[in-house]
Amino acid sequence: FLKILRITGKMCTYMLFFFQVAADHCVWYGECGPSKQVPDKKYNCNYTGPPKPLEAEGHELLTELCPGLDYGDRAICCDVAQLRTLKGSLQLPLQFLSRCPACYFNLMTLFCELTCSPHQSQFMNTTIDTKGTTIDKNVVAVQYYIGQTFTDAMYNACKDVQAPSSNVKALSLLCGKDASQCNATNWIQYLFDINNGQTPFAIDPKFSDVPLSGFNPMNNYTFNCTEGLDDGSGPCSCQDCAAACGLDGMCVVMWLSYMSFLLVFFGIVIGAWCFRRRTIMSEYVNASYCERLGERFENAMREVFSSWGSFCVRYPLLVILGCIILVGLSSAGLVYMRITTDPVELWSSPSSQARREKDYFDSHFGPFFRTAQLIITTPVNHPEIYKPYFPGPDVPFNTILTKAILHEVLDLVPQTTFQNSHTQLDRIAEDEFFVFADYHMVFFFLQCTASLNDTTQLHDPCLGTYGGPVFPWLAMGGYDGTNYNNATALVITFPLNNYKDDIVKKGKAMAWEKEFIRFMKNYSHPNLTVSFSAERSIEDEIDRESDSDISTIILSYAIMFIYISLALGHIESCRRVLVDSKISLGIAGILIVLSSVSSSLGIFSYFGVPLTLIIIEVIPFLVLAVGVDNIFIVVQTYQRDERLPDEELHQQIGRILGDVAPSMFLSSFSETVAFFLGALSNMPAVRTFSMFAGLAVVIDFLLQISCFVSLLETCDWENDCGQETKTDGCLFQFFKKVYAPFVLKEWVRPIVVIFVGMLSFSIAVVNKVEVGLDQKLSMPDDSYVLDYFKNLSEYLHTGAPVYFVIEDGHNYSSLEGQNAVCGGVGCNNDSLVQQVYAASLLSNYTTIGFTPSSWLDDYFDWVKPRSTCCRVNNSTGLFCNASVVDPLCVPCRDMTAEGKMRPQGDDFMHFLPMFLSDNPNPKCGKGGHAAYASAVDLIDNNTHVGATYFMTYHTILKESPDFVDALKMARALARNISTTMDHNVFAYSVFYVFYEQYLTIIYDTALNLCLSLLAIFVVTTVLLGFELWSAVLVSCTIAMILVNMFGVMWLWDISLNAVSLVNLVMCCGISVEFCSHIVRAFTVSVKSTRVERAEEALAHMGSSVFSGITLTKFGGILILALSKSQIFQVFYFRMYLAIVLLGATHGLIFLPVLLSYLGPSANRAKVFAANKRFAGTEREPLLNY
Repeated sequence: FLKILRITGKMCTYMLFFFQVAADHCVWYGECGPSKQVPDKKYNCNYTGPPKPLEAEGHELLTELCPGLDYGDRAICCDVAQLRTLKGSLQLPLQFLSRCPACYFNLMTLFCELTCSPHQSQFMNTTIDTKGTTIDKNVVAVQYYIGQTFTDAMYNACKDVQAPSSNVKALSLLCGKDASQCNATNWIQYLFDINNGQTPFAIDPKFSDVPLSGFNPMNNYTFNCTEGLDDGSGPCSCQDCAAACGLDGMCVVMWLSYMSFLLVFFGIVIGAWCFRRRTIMSEYVNASYCERLGERFENAMREVFSSWGSFCVRYPLLVILGCIILVGLSSAGLVYMRITTDPVELWSSPSSQARREKDYFDSHFGPFFRTAQLIITTPVNHPEIYKPYFPGPDVPFNTILTKAILHEVLDLVPQTTFQNSHTQLDRIAEDEFFVFADYHMVFFFLQCTASLNDTTQLHDPCLGTYGGPVFPWLAMGGYDGTNYNNATALVITFPLNNYKDDIVKKGKAMAWEKEFIRFMKNYSHPNLTVSFSAERSIEDEIDRESDSDISTIILSYAIMFIYISLALGHIESCRRVLVDSKISLGIAGILIVLSSVSSSLGIFSYFGVPLTLIIIEVIPFLVLAVGVDNIFIVVQTYQRDERLPDEELHQQIGRILGDVAPSMFLSSFSETVAFFLGALSNMPAVRTFSMFAGLAVVIDFLLQISCFVSLLETCDWENDCGQETKTDGCLFQFFKKVYAPFVLKEWVRPIVVIFVGMLSFSIAVVNKVEVGLDQKLSMPDDSYVLDYFKNLSEYLHTGAPVYFVIEDGHNYSSLEGQNAVCGGVGCNNDSLVQQVYAASLLSNYTTIGFTPSSWLDDYFDWVKPRSTCCRVNNSTGLFCNASVVDPLCVPCRDMTAEGKMRPQGDDFMHFLPMFLSDNPNPKCGKGGHAAYASAVDLIDNNTHVGATYFMTYHTILKESPDFVDALKMARALARNISTTMDHNVFAYSVFYVFYEQYLTIIYDTALNLCLSLLAIFVVTTVLLGFELWSAVLVSCTIAMILVNMFGVMWLWDISLNAVSLVNLVMCCGISVEFCSHIVRAFTVSVKSTRVERAEEALAHMGSSVFSGITLTKFGGILILALSKSQIFQVFYFRMYLAIVLLGATHGLIFLPVLLSYLGPSANRAKVFAANKRFAGTEREPLLNY
């Protein structure tokens, strides 16, 4: 239909042309004199006659460029020369925009109508050079009336087109500004701007959809980027046309998954409705083998735990004393406790690639410098204008580069610029009339980057006092392009020698840094704003943050402890509050939790396993969650239980433990196995957390079923917690009579669709969760380092140095070995230096910012016989520096054909040590000591070259994804170099060890969580008496909680990193507490329908889960919001709150409803055994409570 419309439109256009041919005429034809502004291009000739048929030689060119004008006799207003000029001028847009046919067609329409349209006079008004001849006057300017509709359509078709080689949008290269600032009108204005080098005369576009000044704007038909062209070209790709991408993937995934579930869900509900009256077969002989096996396993656990509980009650002192001794012995290992705060040890595995490469680099070249850095700005706004001596435009200088500010910077840091001298800064070259040169020349012309002495009249030495150059892109910040005079910041870096094994020297460096930080914190100047950081700053601030958060953590735990003590009892009156609140029992339970944590820490400390701050902060929270839940289950079951006739106290408590301990064992053992499997992770922080957490949960469970049970007996003798008559707490009554019946009503149960909607949403956004850790989050809100991070992103133009390390074994003495590495004449096109150089040309993509510094190429220049650098004493054979004046000093190599060639073999090694010891000076700038002293590892008594490196810099890296991309690209480049050299080369930068984890964190997360779920499934299957379907439901519910956690992370801007991964592993464990008790209560229920069994399970276990883990954690978590630490607020408050809320809603709403629909049938063997066990007792009526 659209094609028919286009054909009809063209026919109408042709008919209109024939009616208007008498009125329309050209405004130019052919080319005349050369353009004054663009000498290699020509003006068009003024011509106001009718269009002329195009010469035959131009037909093919017209079809190629302007197919819309290729009709009839091809009468147009341009000749072949103009068409050729048009084609040449549009080569750049062709290269970038032809990826999207619709975009390129619309752009060509704009230029074809301008250049050749037979209707030019309708929308073009020309200005003619009146000084020309009458015959061929030049058109020197033109007004081009363009329809606003056409303008917008052309821009919309082109705005998303990509330029892959530059990793930016094409309009960034064709609009004179970034694509984000480009719009429909300023793009066309730039295309027609005479200053762009392509337009020979001024073209002034006028935009309107209505006639303007007697002209009808050109408003030809345009193609949308989603449309194909008439010549068969298809629509633009999704990458180049956002409209072609269709619906957002998140919406599609969420909608499809949710609708699929609704279809399946309602199908299952209808099917279940038909069979909902199915009753339980209570004859033991009809039970299957698996059911009988499950009942026997269940009965065995009940008997074992009952016997153990009875023993603990009969011999409480023995059990308690034994527990104290074991806890004491385990906790004694804390004397060997070692806390790791070294970020490298925390985030990088010793066996990881980055760690191995770091160790290799450190062992061959020494550890990377410890760096301290100042970023200096000024609040003063008094820029100045520099007027050069030679005629030329005035040069503005920002305030930071004015002499007064530079003097103040020199006062702060004497060893900085201008040879560390106020006098040098004040030097000028002048006579009685003019000032020829002053300090401005250094910043504006920057001769110092290209020579050893600047070429102005000042002739200042350009090398730093250390013997090497000071690059402007390292020393200044906040400038645009290479206009260093526009800098708004000065960057001063102090590299300190680092020491791997020398603790004394490393301690001195850290002491200097400590004093540096103290000095800068106290420094204040009205004209200078200084942000600063030292190597130890982050570690110091993390330690300070941990200290400041101790009060918050203590308050959080105190609130949880107070709640536990009060919630365990039945407070009947104010005068009995201390008795009824069960404070002694609550304190005992808390002490058991703390004892399990200290025992776990102590045992691993015996084996030399270091602790981390994550362990100390997270594990108590985890074990308290698990322990409190179990304590509430034991105590509240005991409070609700009524002693049977002729049953003694130890028998009653043993029976209660036999009923509830299997559920406690199920949750604890599931969590333990899940955590121990998490210890398989390669991430040190996750591995150590999993090990400590798994052992702590085991010890906590053992203390609960032994020490706590014995204390329960002691508490009962004191009439502190025993109840002679059965009492049901208010919360239990609420769950039993109100909450459980309401949630499981027929019209309420479909609420499950809301949970699946949440799941669908979370599945859709799981791949949108950001990976990484913003280092600003690890700092306190009031940290000075935050200002440094802010200025680092705002002002710096260069990233961290990156070293391409050639491992030991490469032969530099041979021609082939040299050609594989060097970058000069005769070197391979795919040599190391050439490949890194090529990568630097695409810095936006590769993150390699500069050409590498090559010691090998500088060595070849240094040793040339024409050079004054390499000289030896003719009598002693010792090296002579270029600054030494001695007639005995002669060039190292003769001015022969062989001497002019590169040194090879023994010659190569003979002069190399001299090169590496030579300091640069004005007579020889190629000395290698300043730049390369540590870059070459000479071995075997200086007879062979070992490992070497070639250094360059990354581009500026601001966010975690930038650092990860830089690591990826550098490693890809190193792999390419290794392949071409047939020798191992790796890339190393100081931040790689911290960011390598993010290369595999998605895989690590999936592996850890899947292993944890698998462990939970297997353990649940066995401990529920081989109830396979029950284990599936538990695992699915926990998996839903985990997936929903990713949805919360996306909504709440929580990134995926080692800290959040630890929390996710912990979430897996805590979710077991929310789910396993409910499911086990469901499986042992003897009610007749799934709904009744789910209601009974929710009433009996739901109240304990809610009052235990839910309310306990909720109160403590809210306090974490008060923390000054951003990392606490984000990764602990937000994630812990999400864990508790998602766990509680899934465990207390979704899971009971799911069990009422899809729960397993009752185990007939268990039903028969229960009826038989309680037949003839007062417990028999409870089966039908």
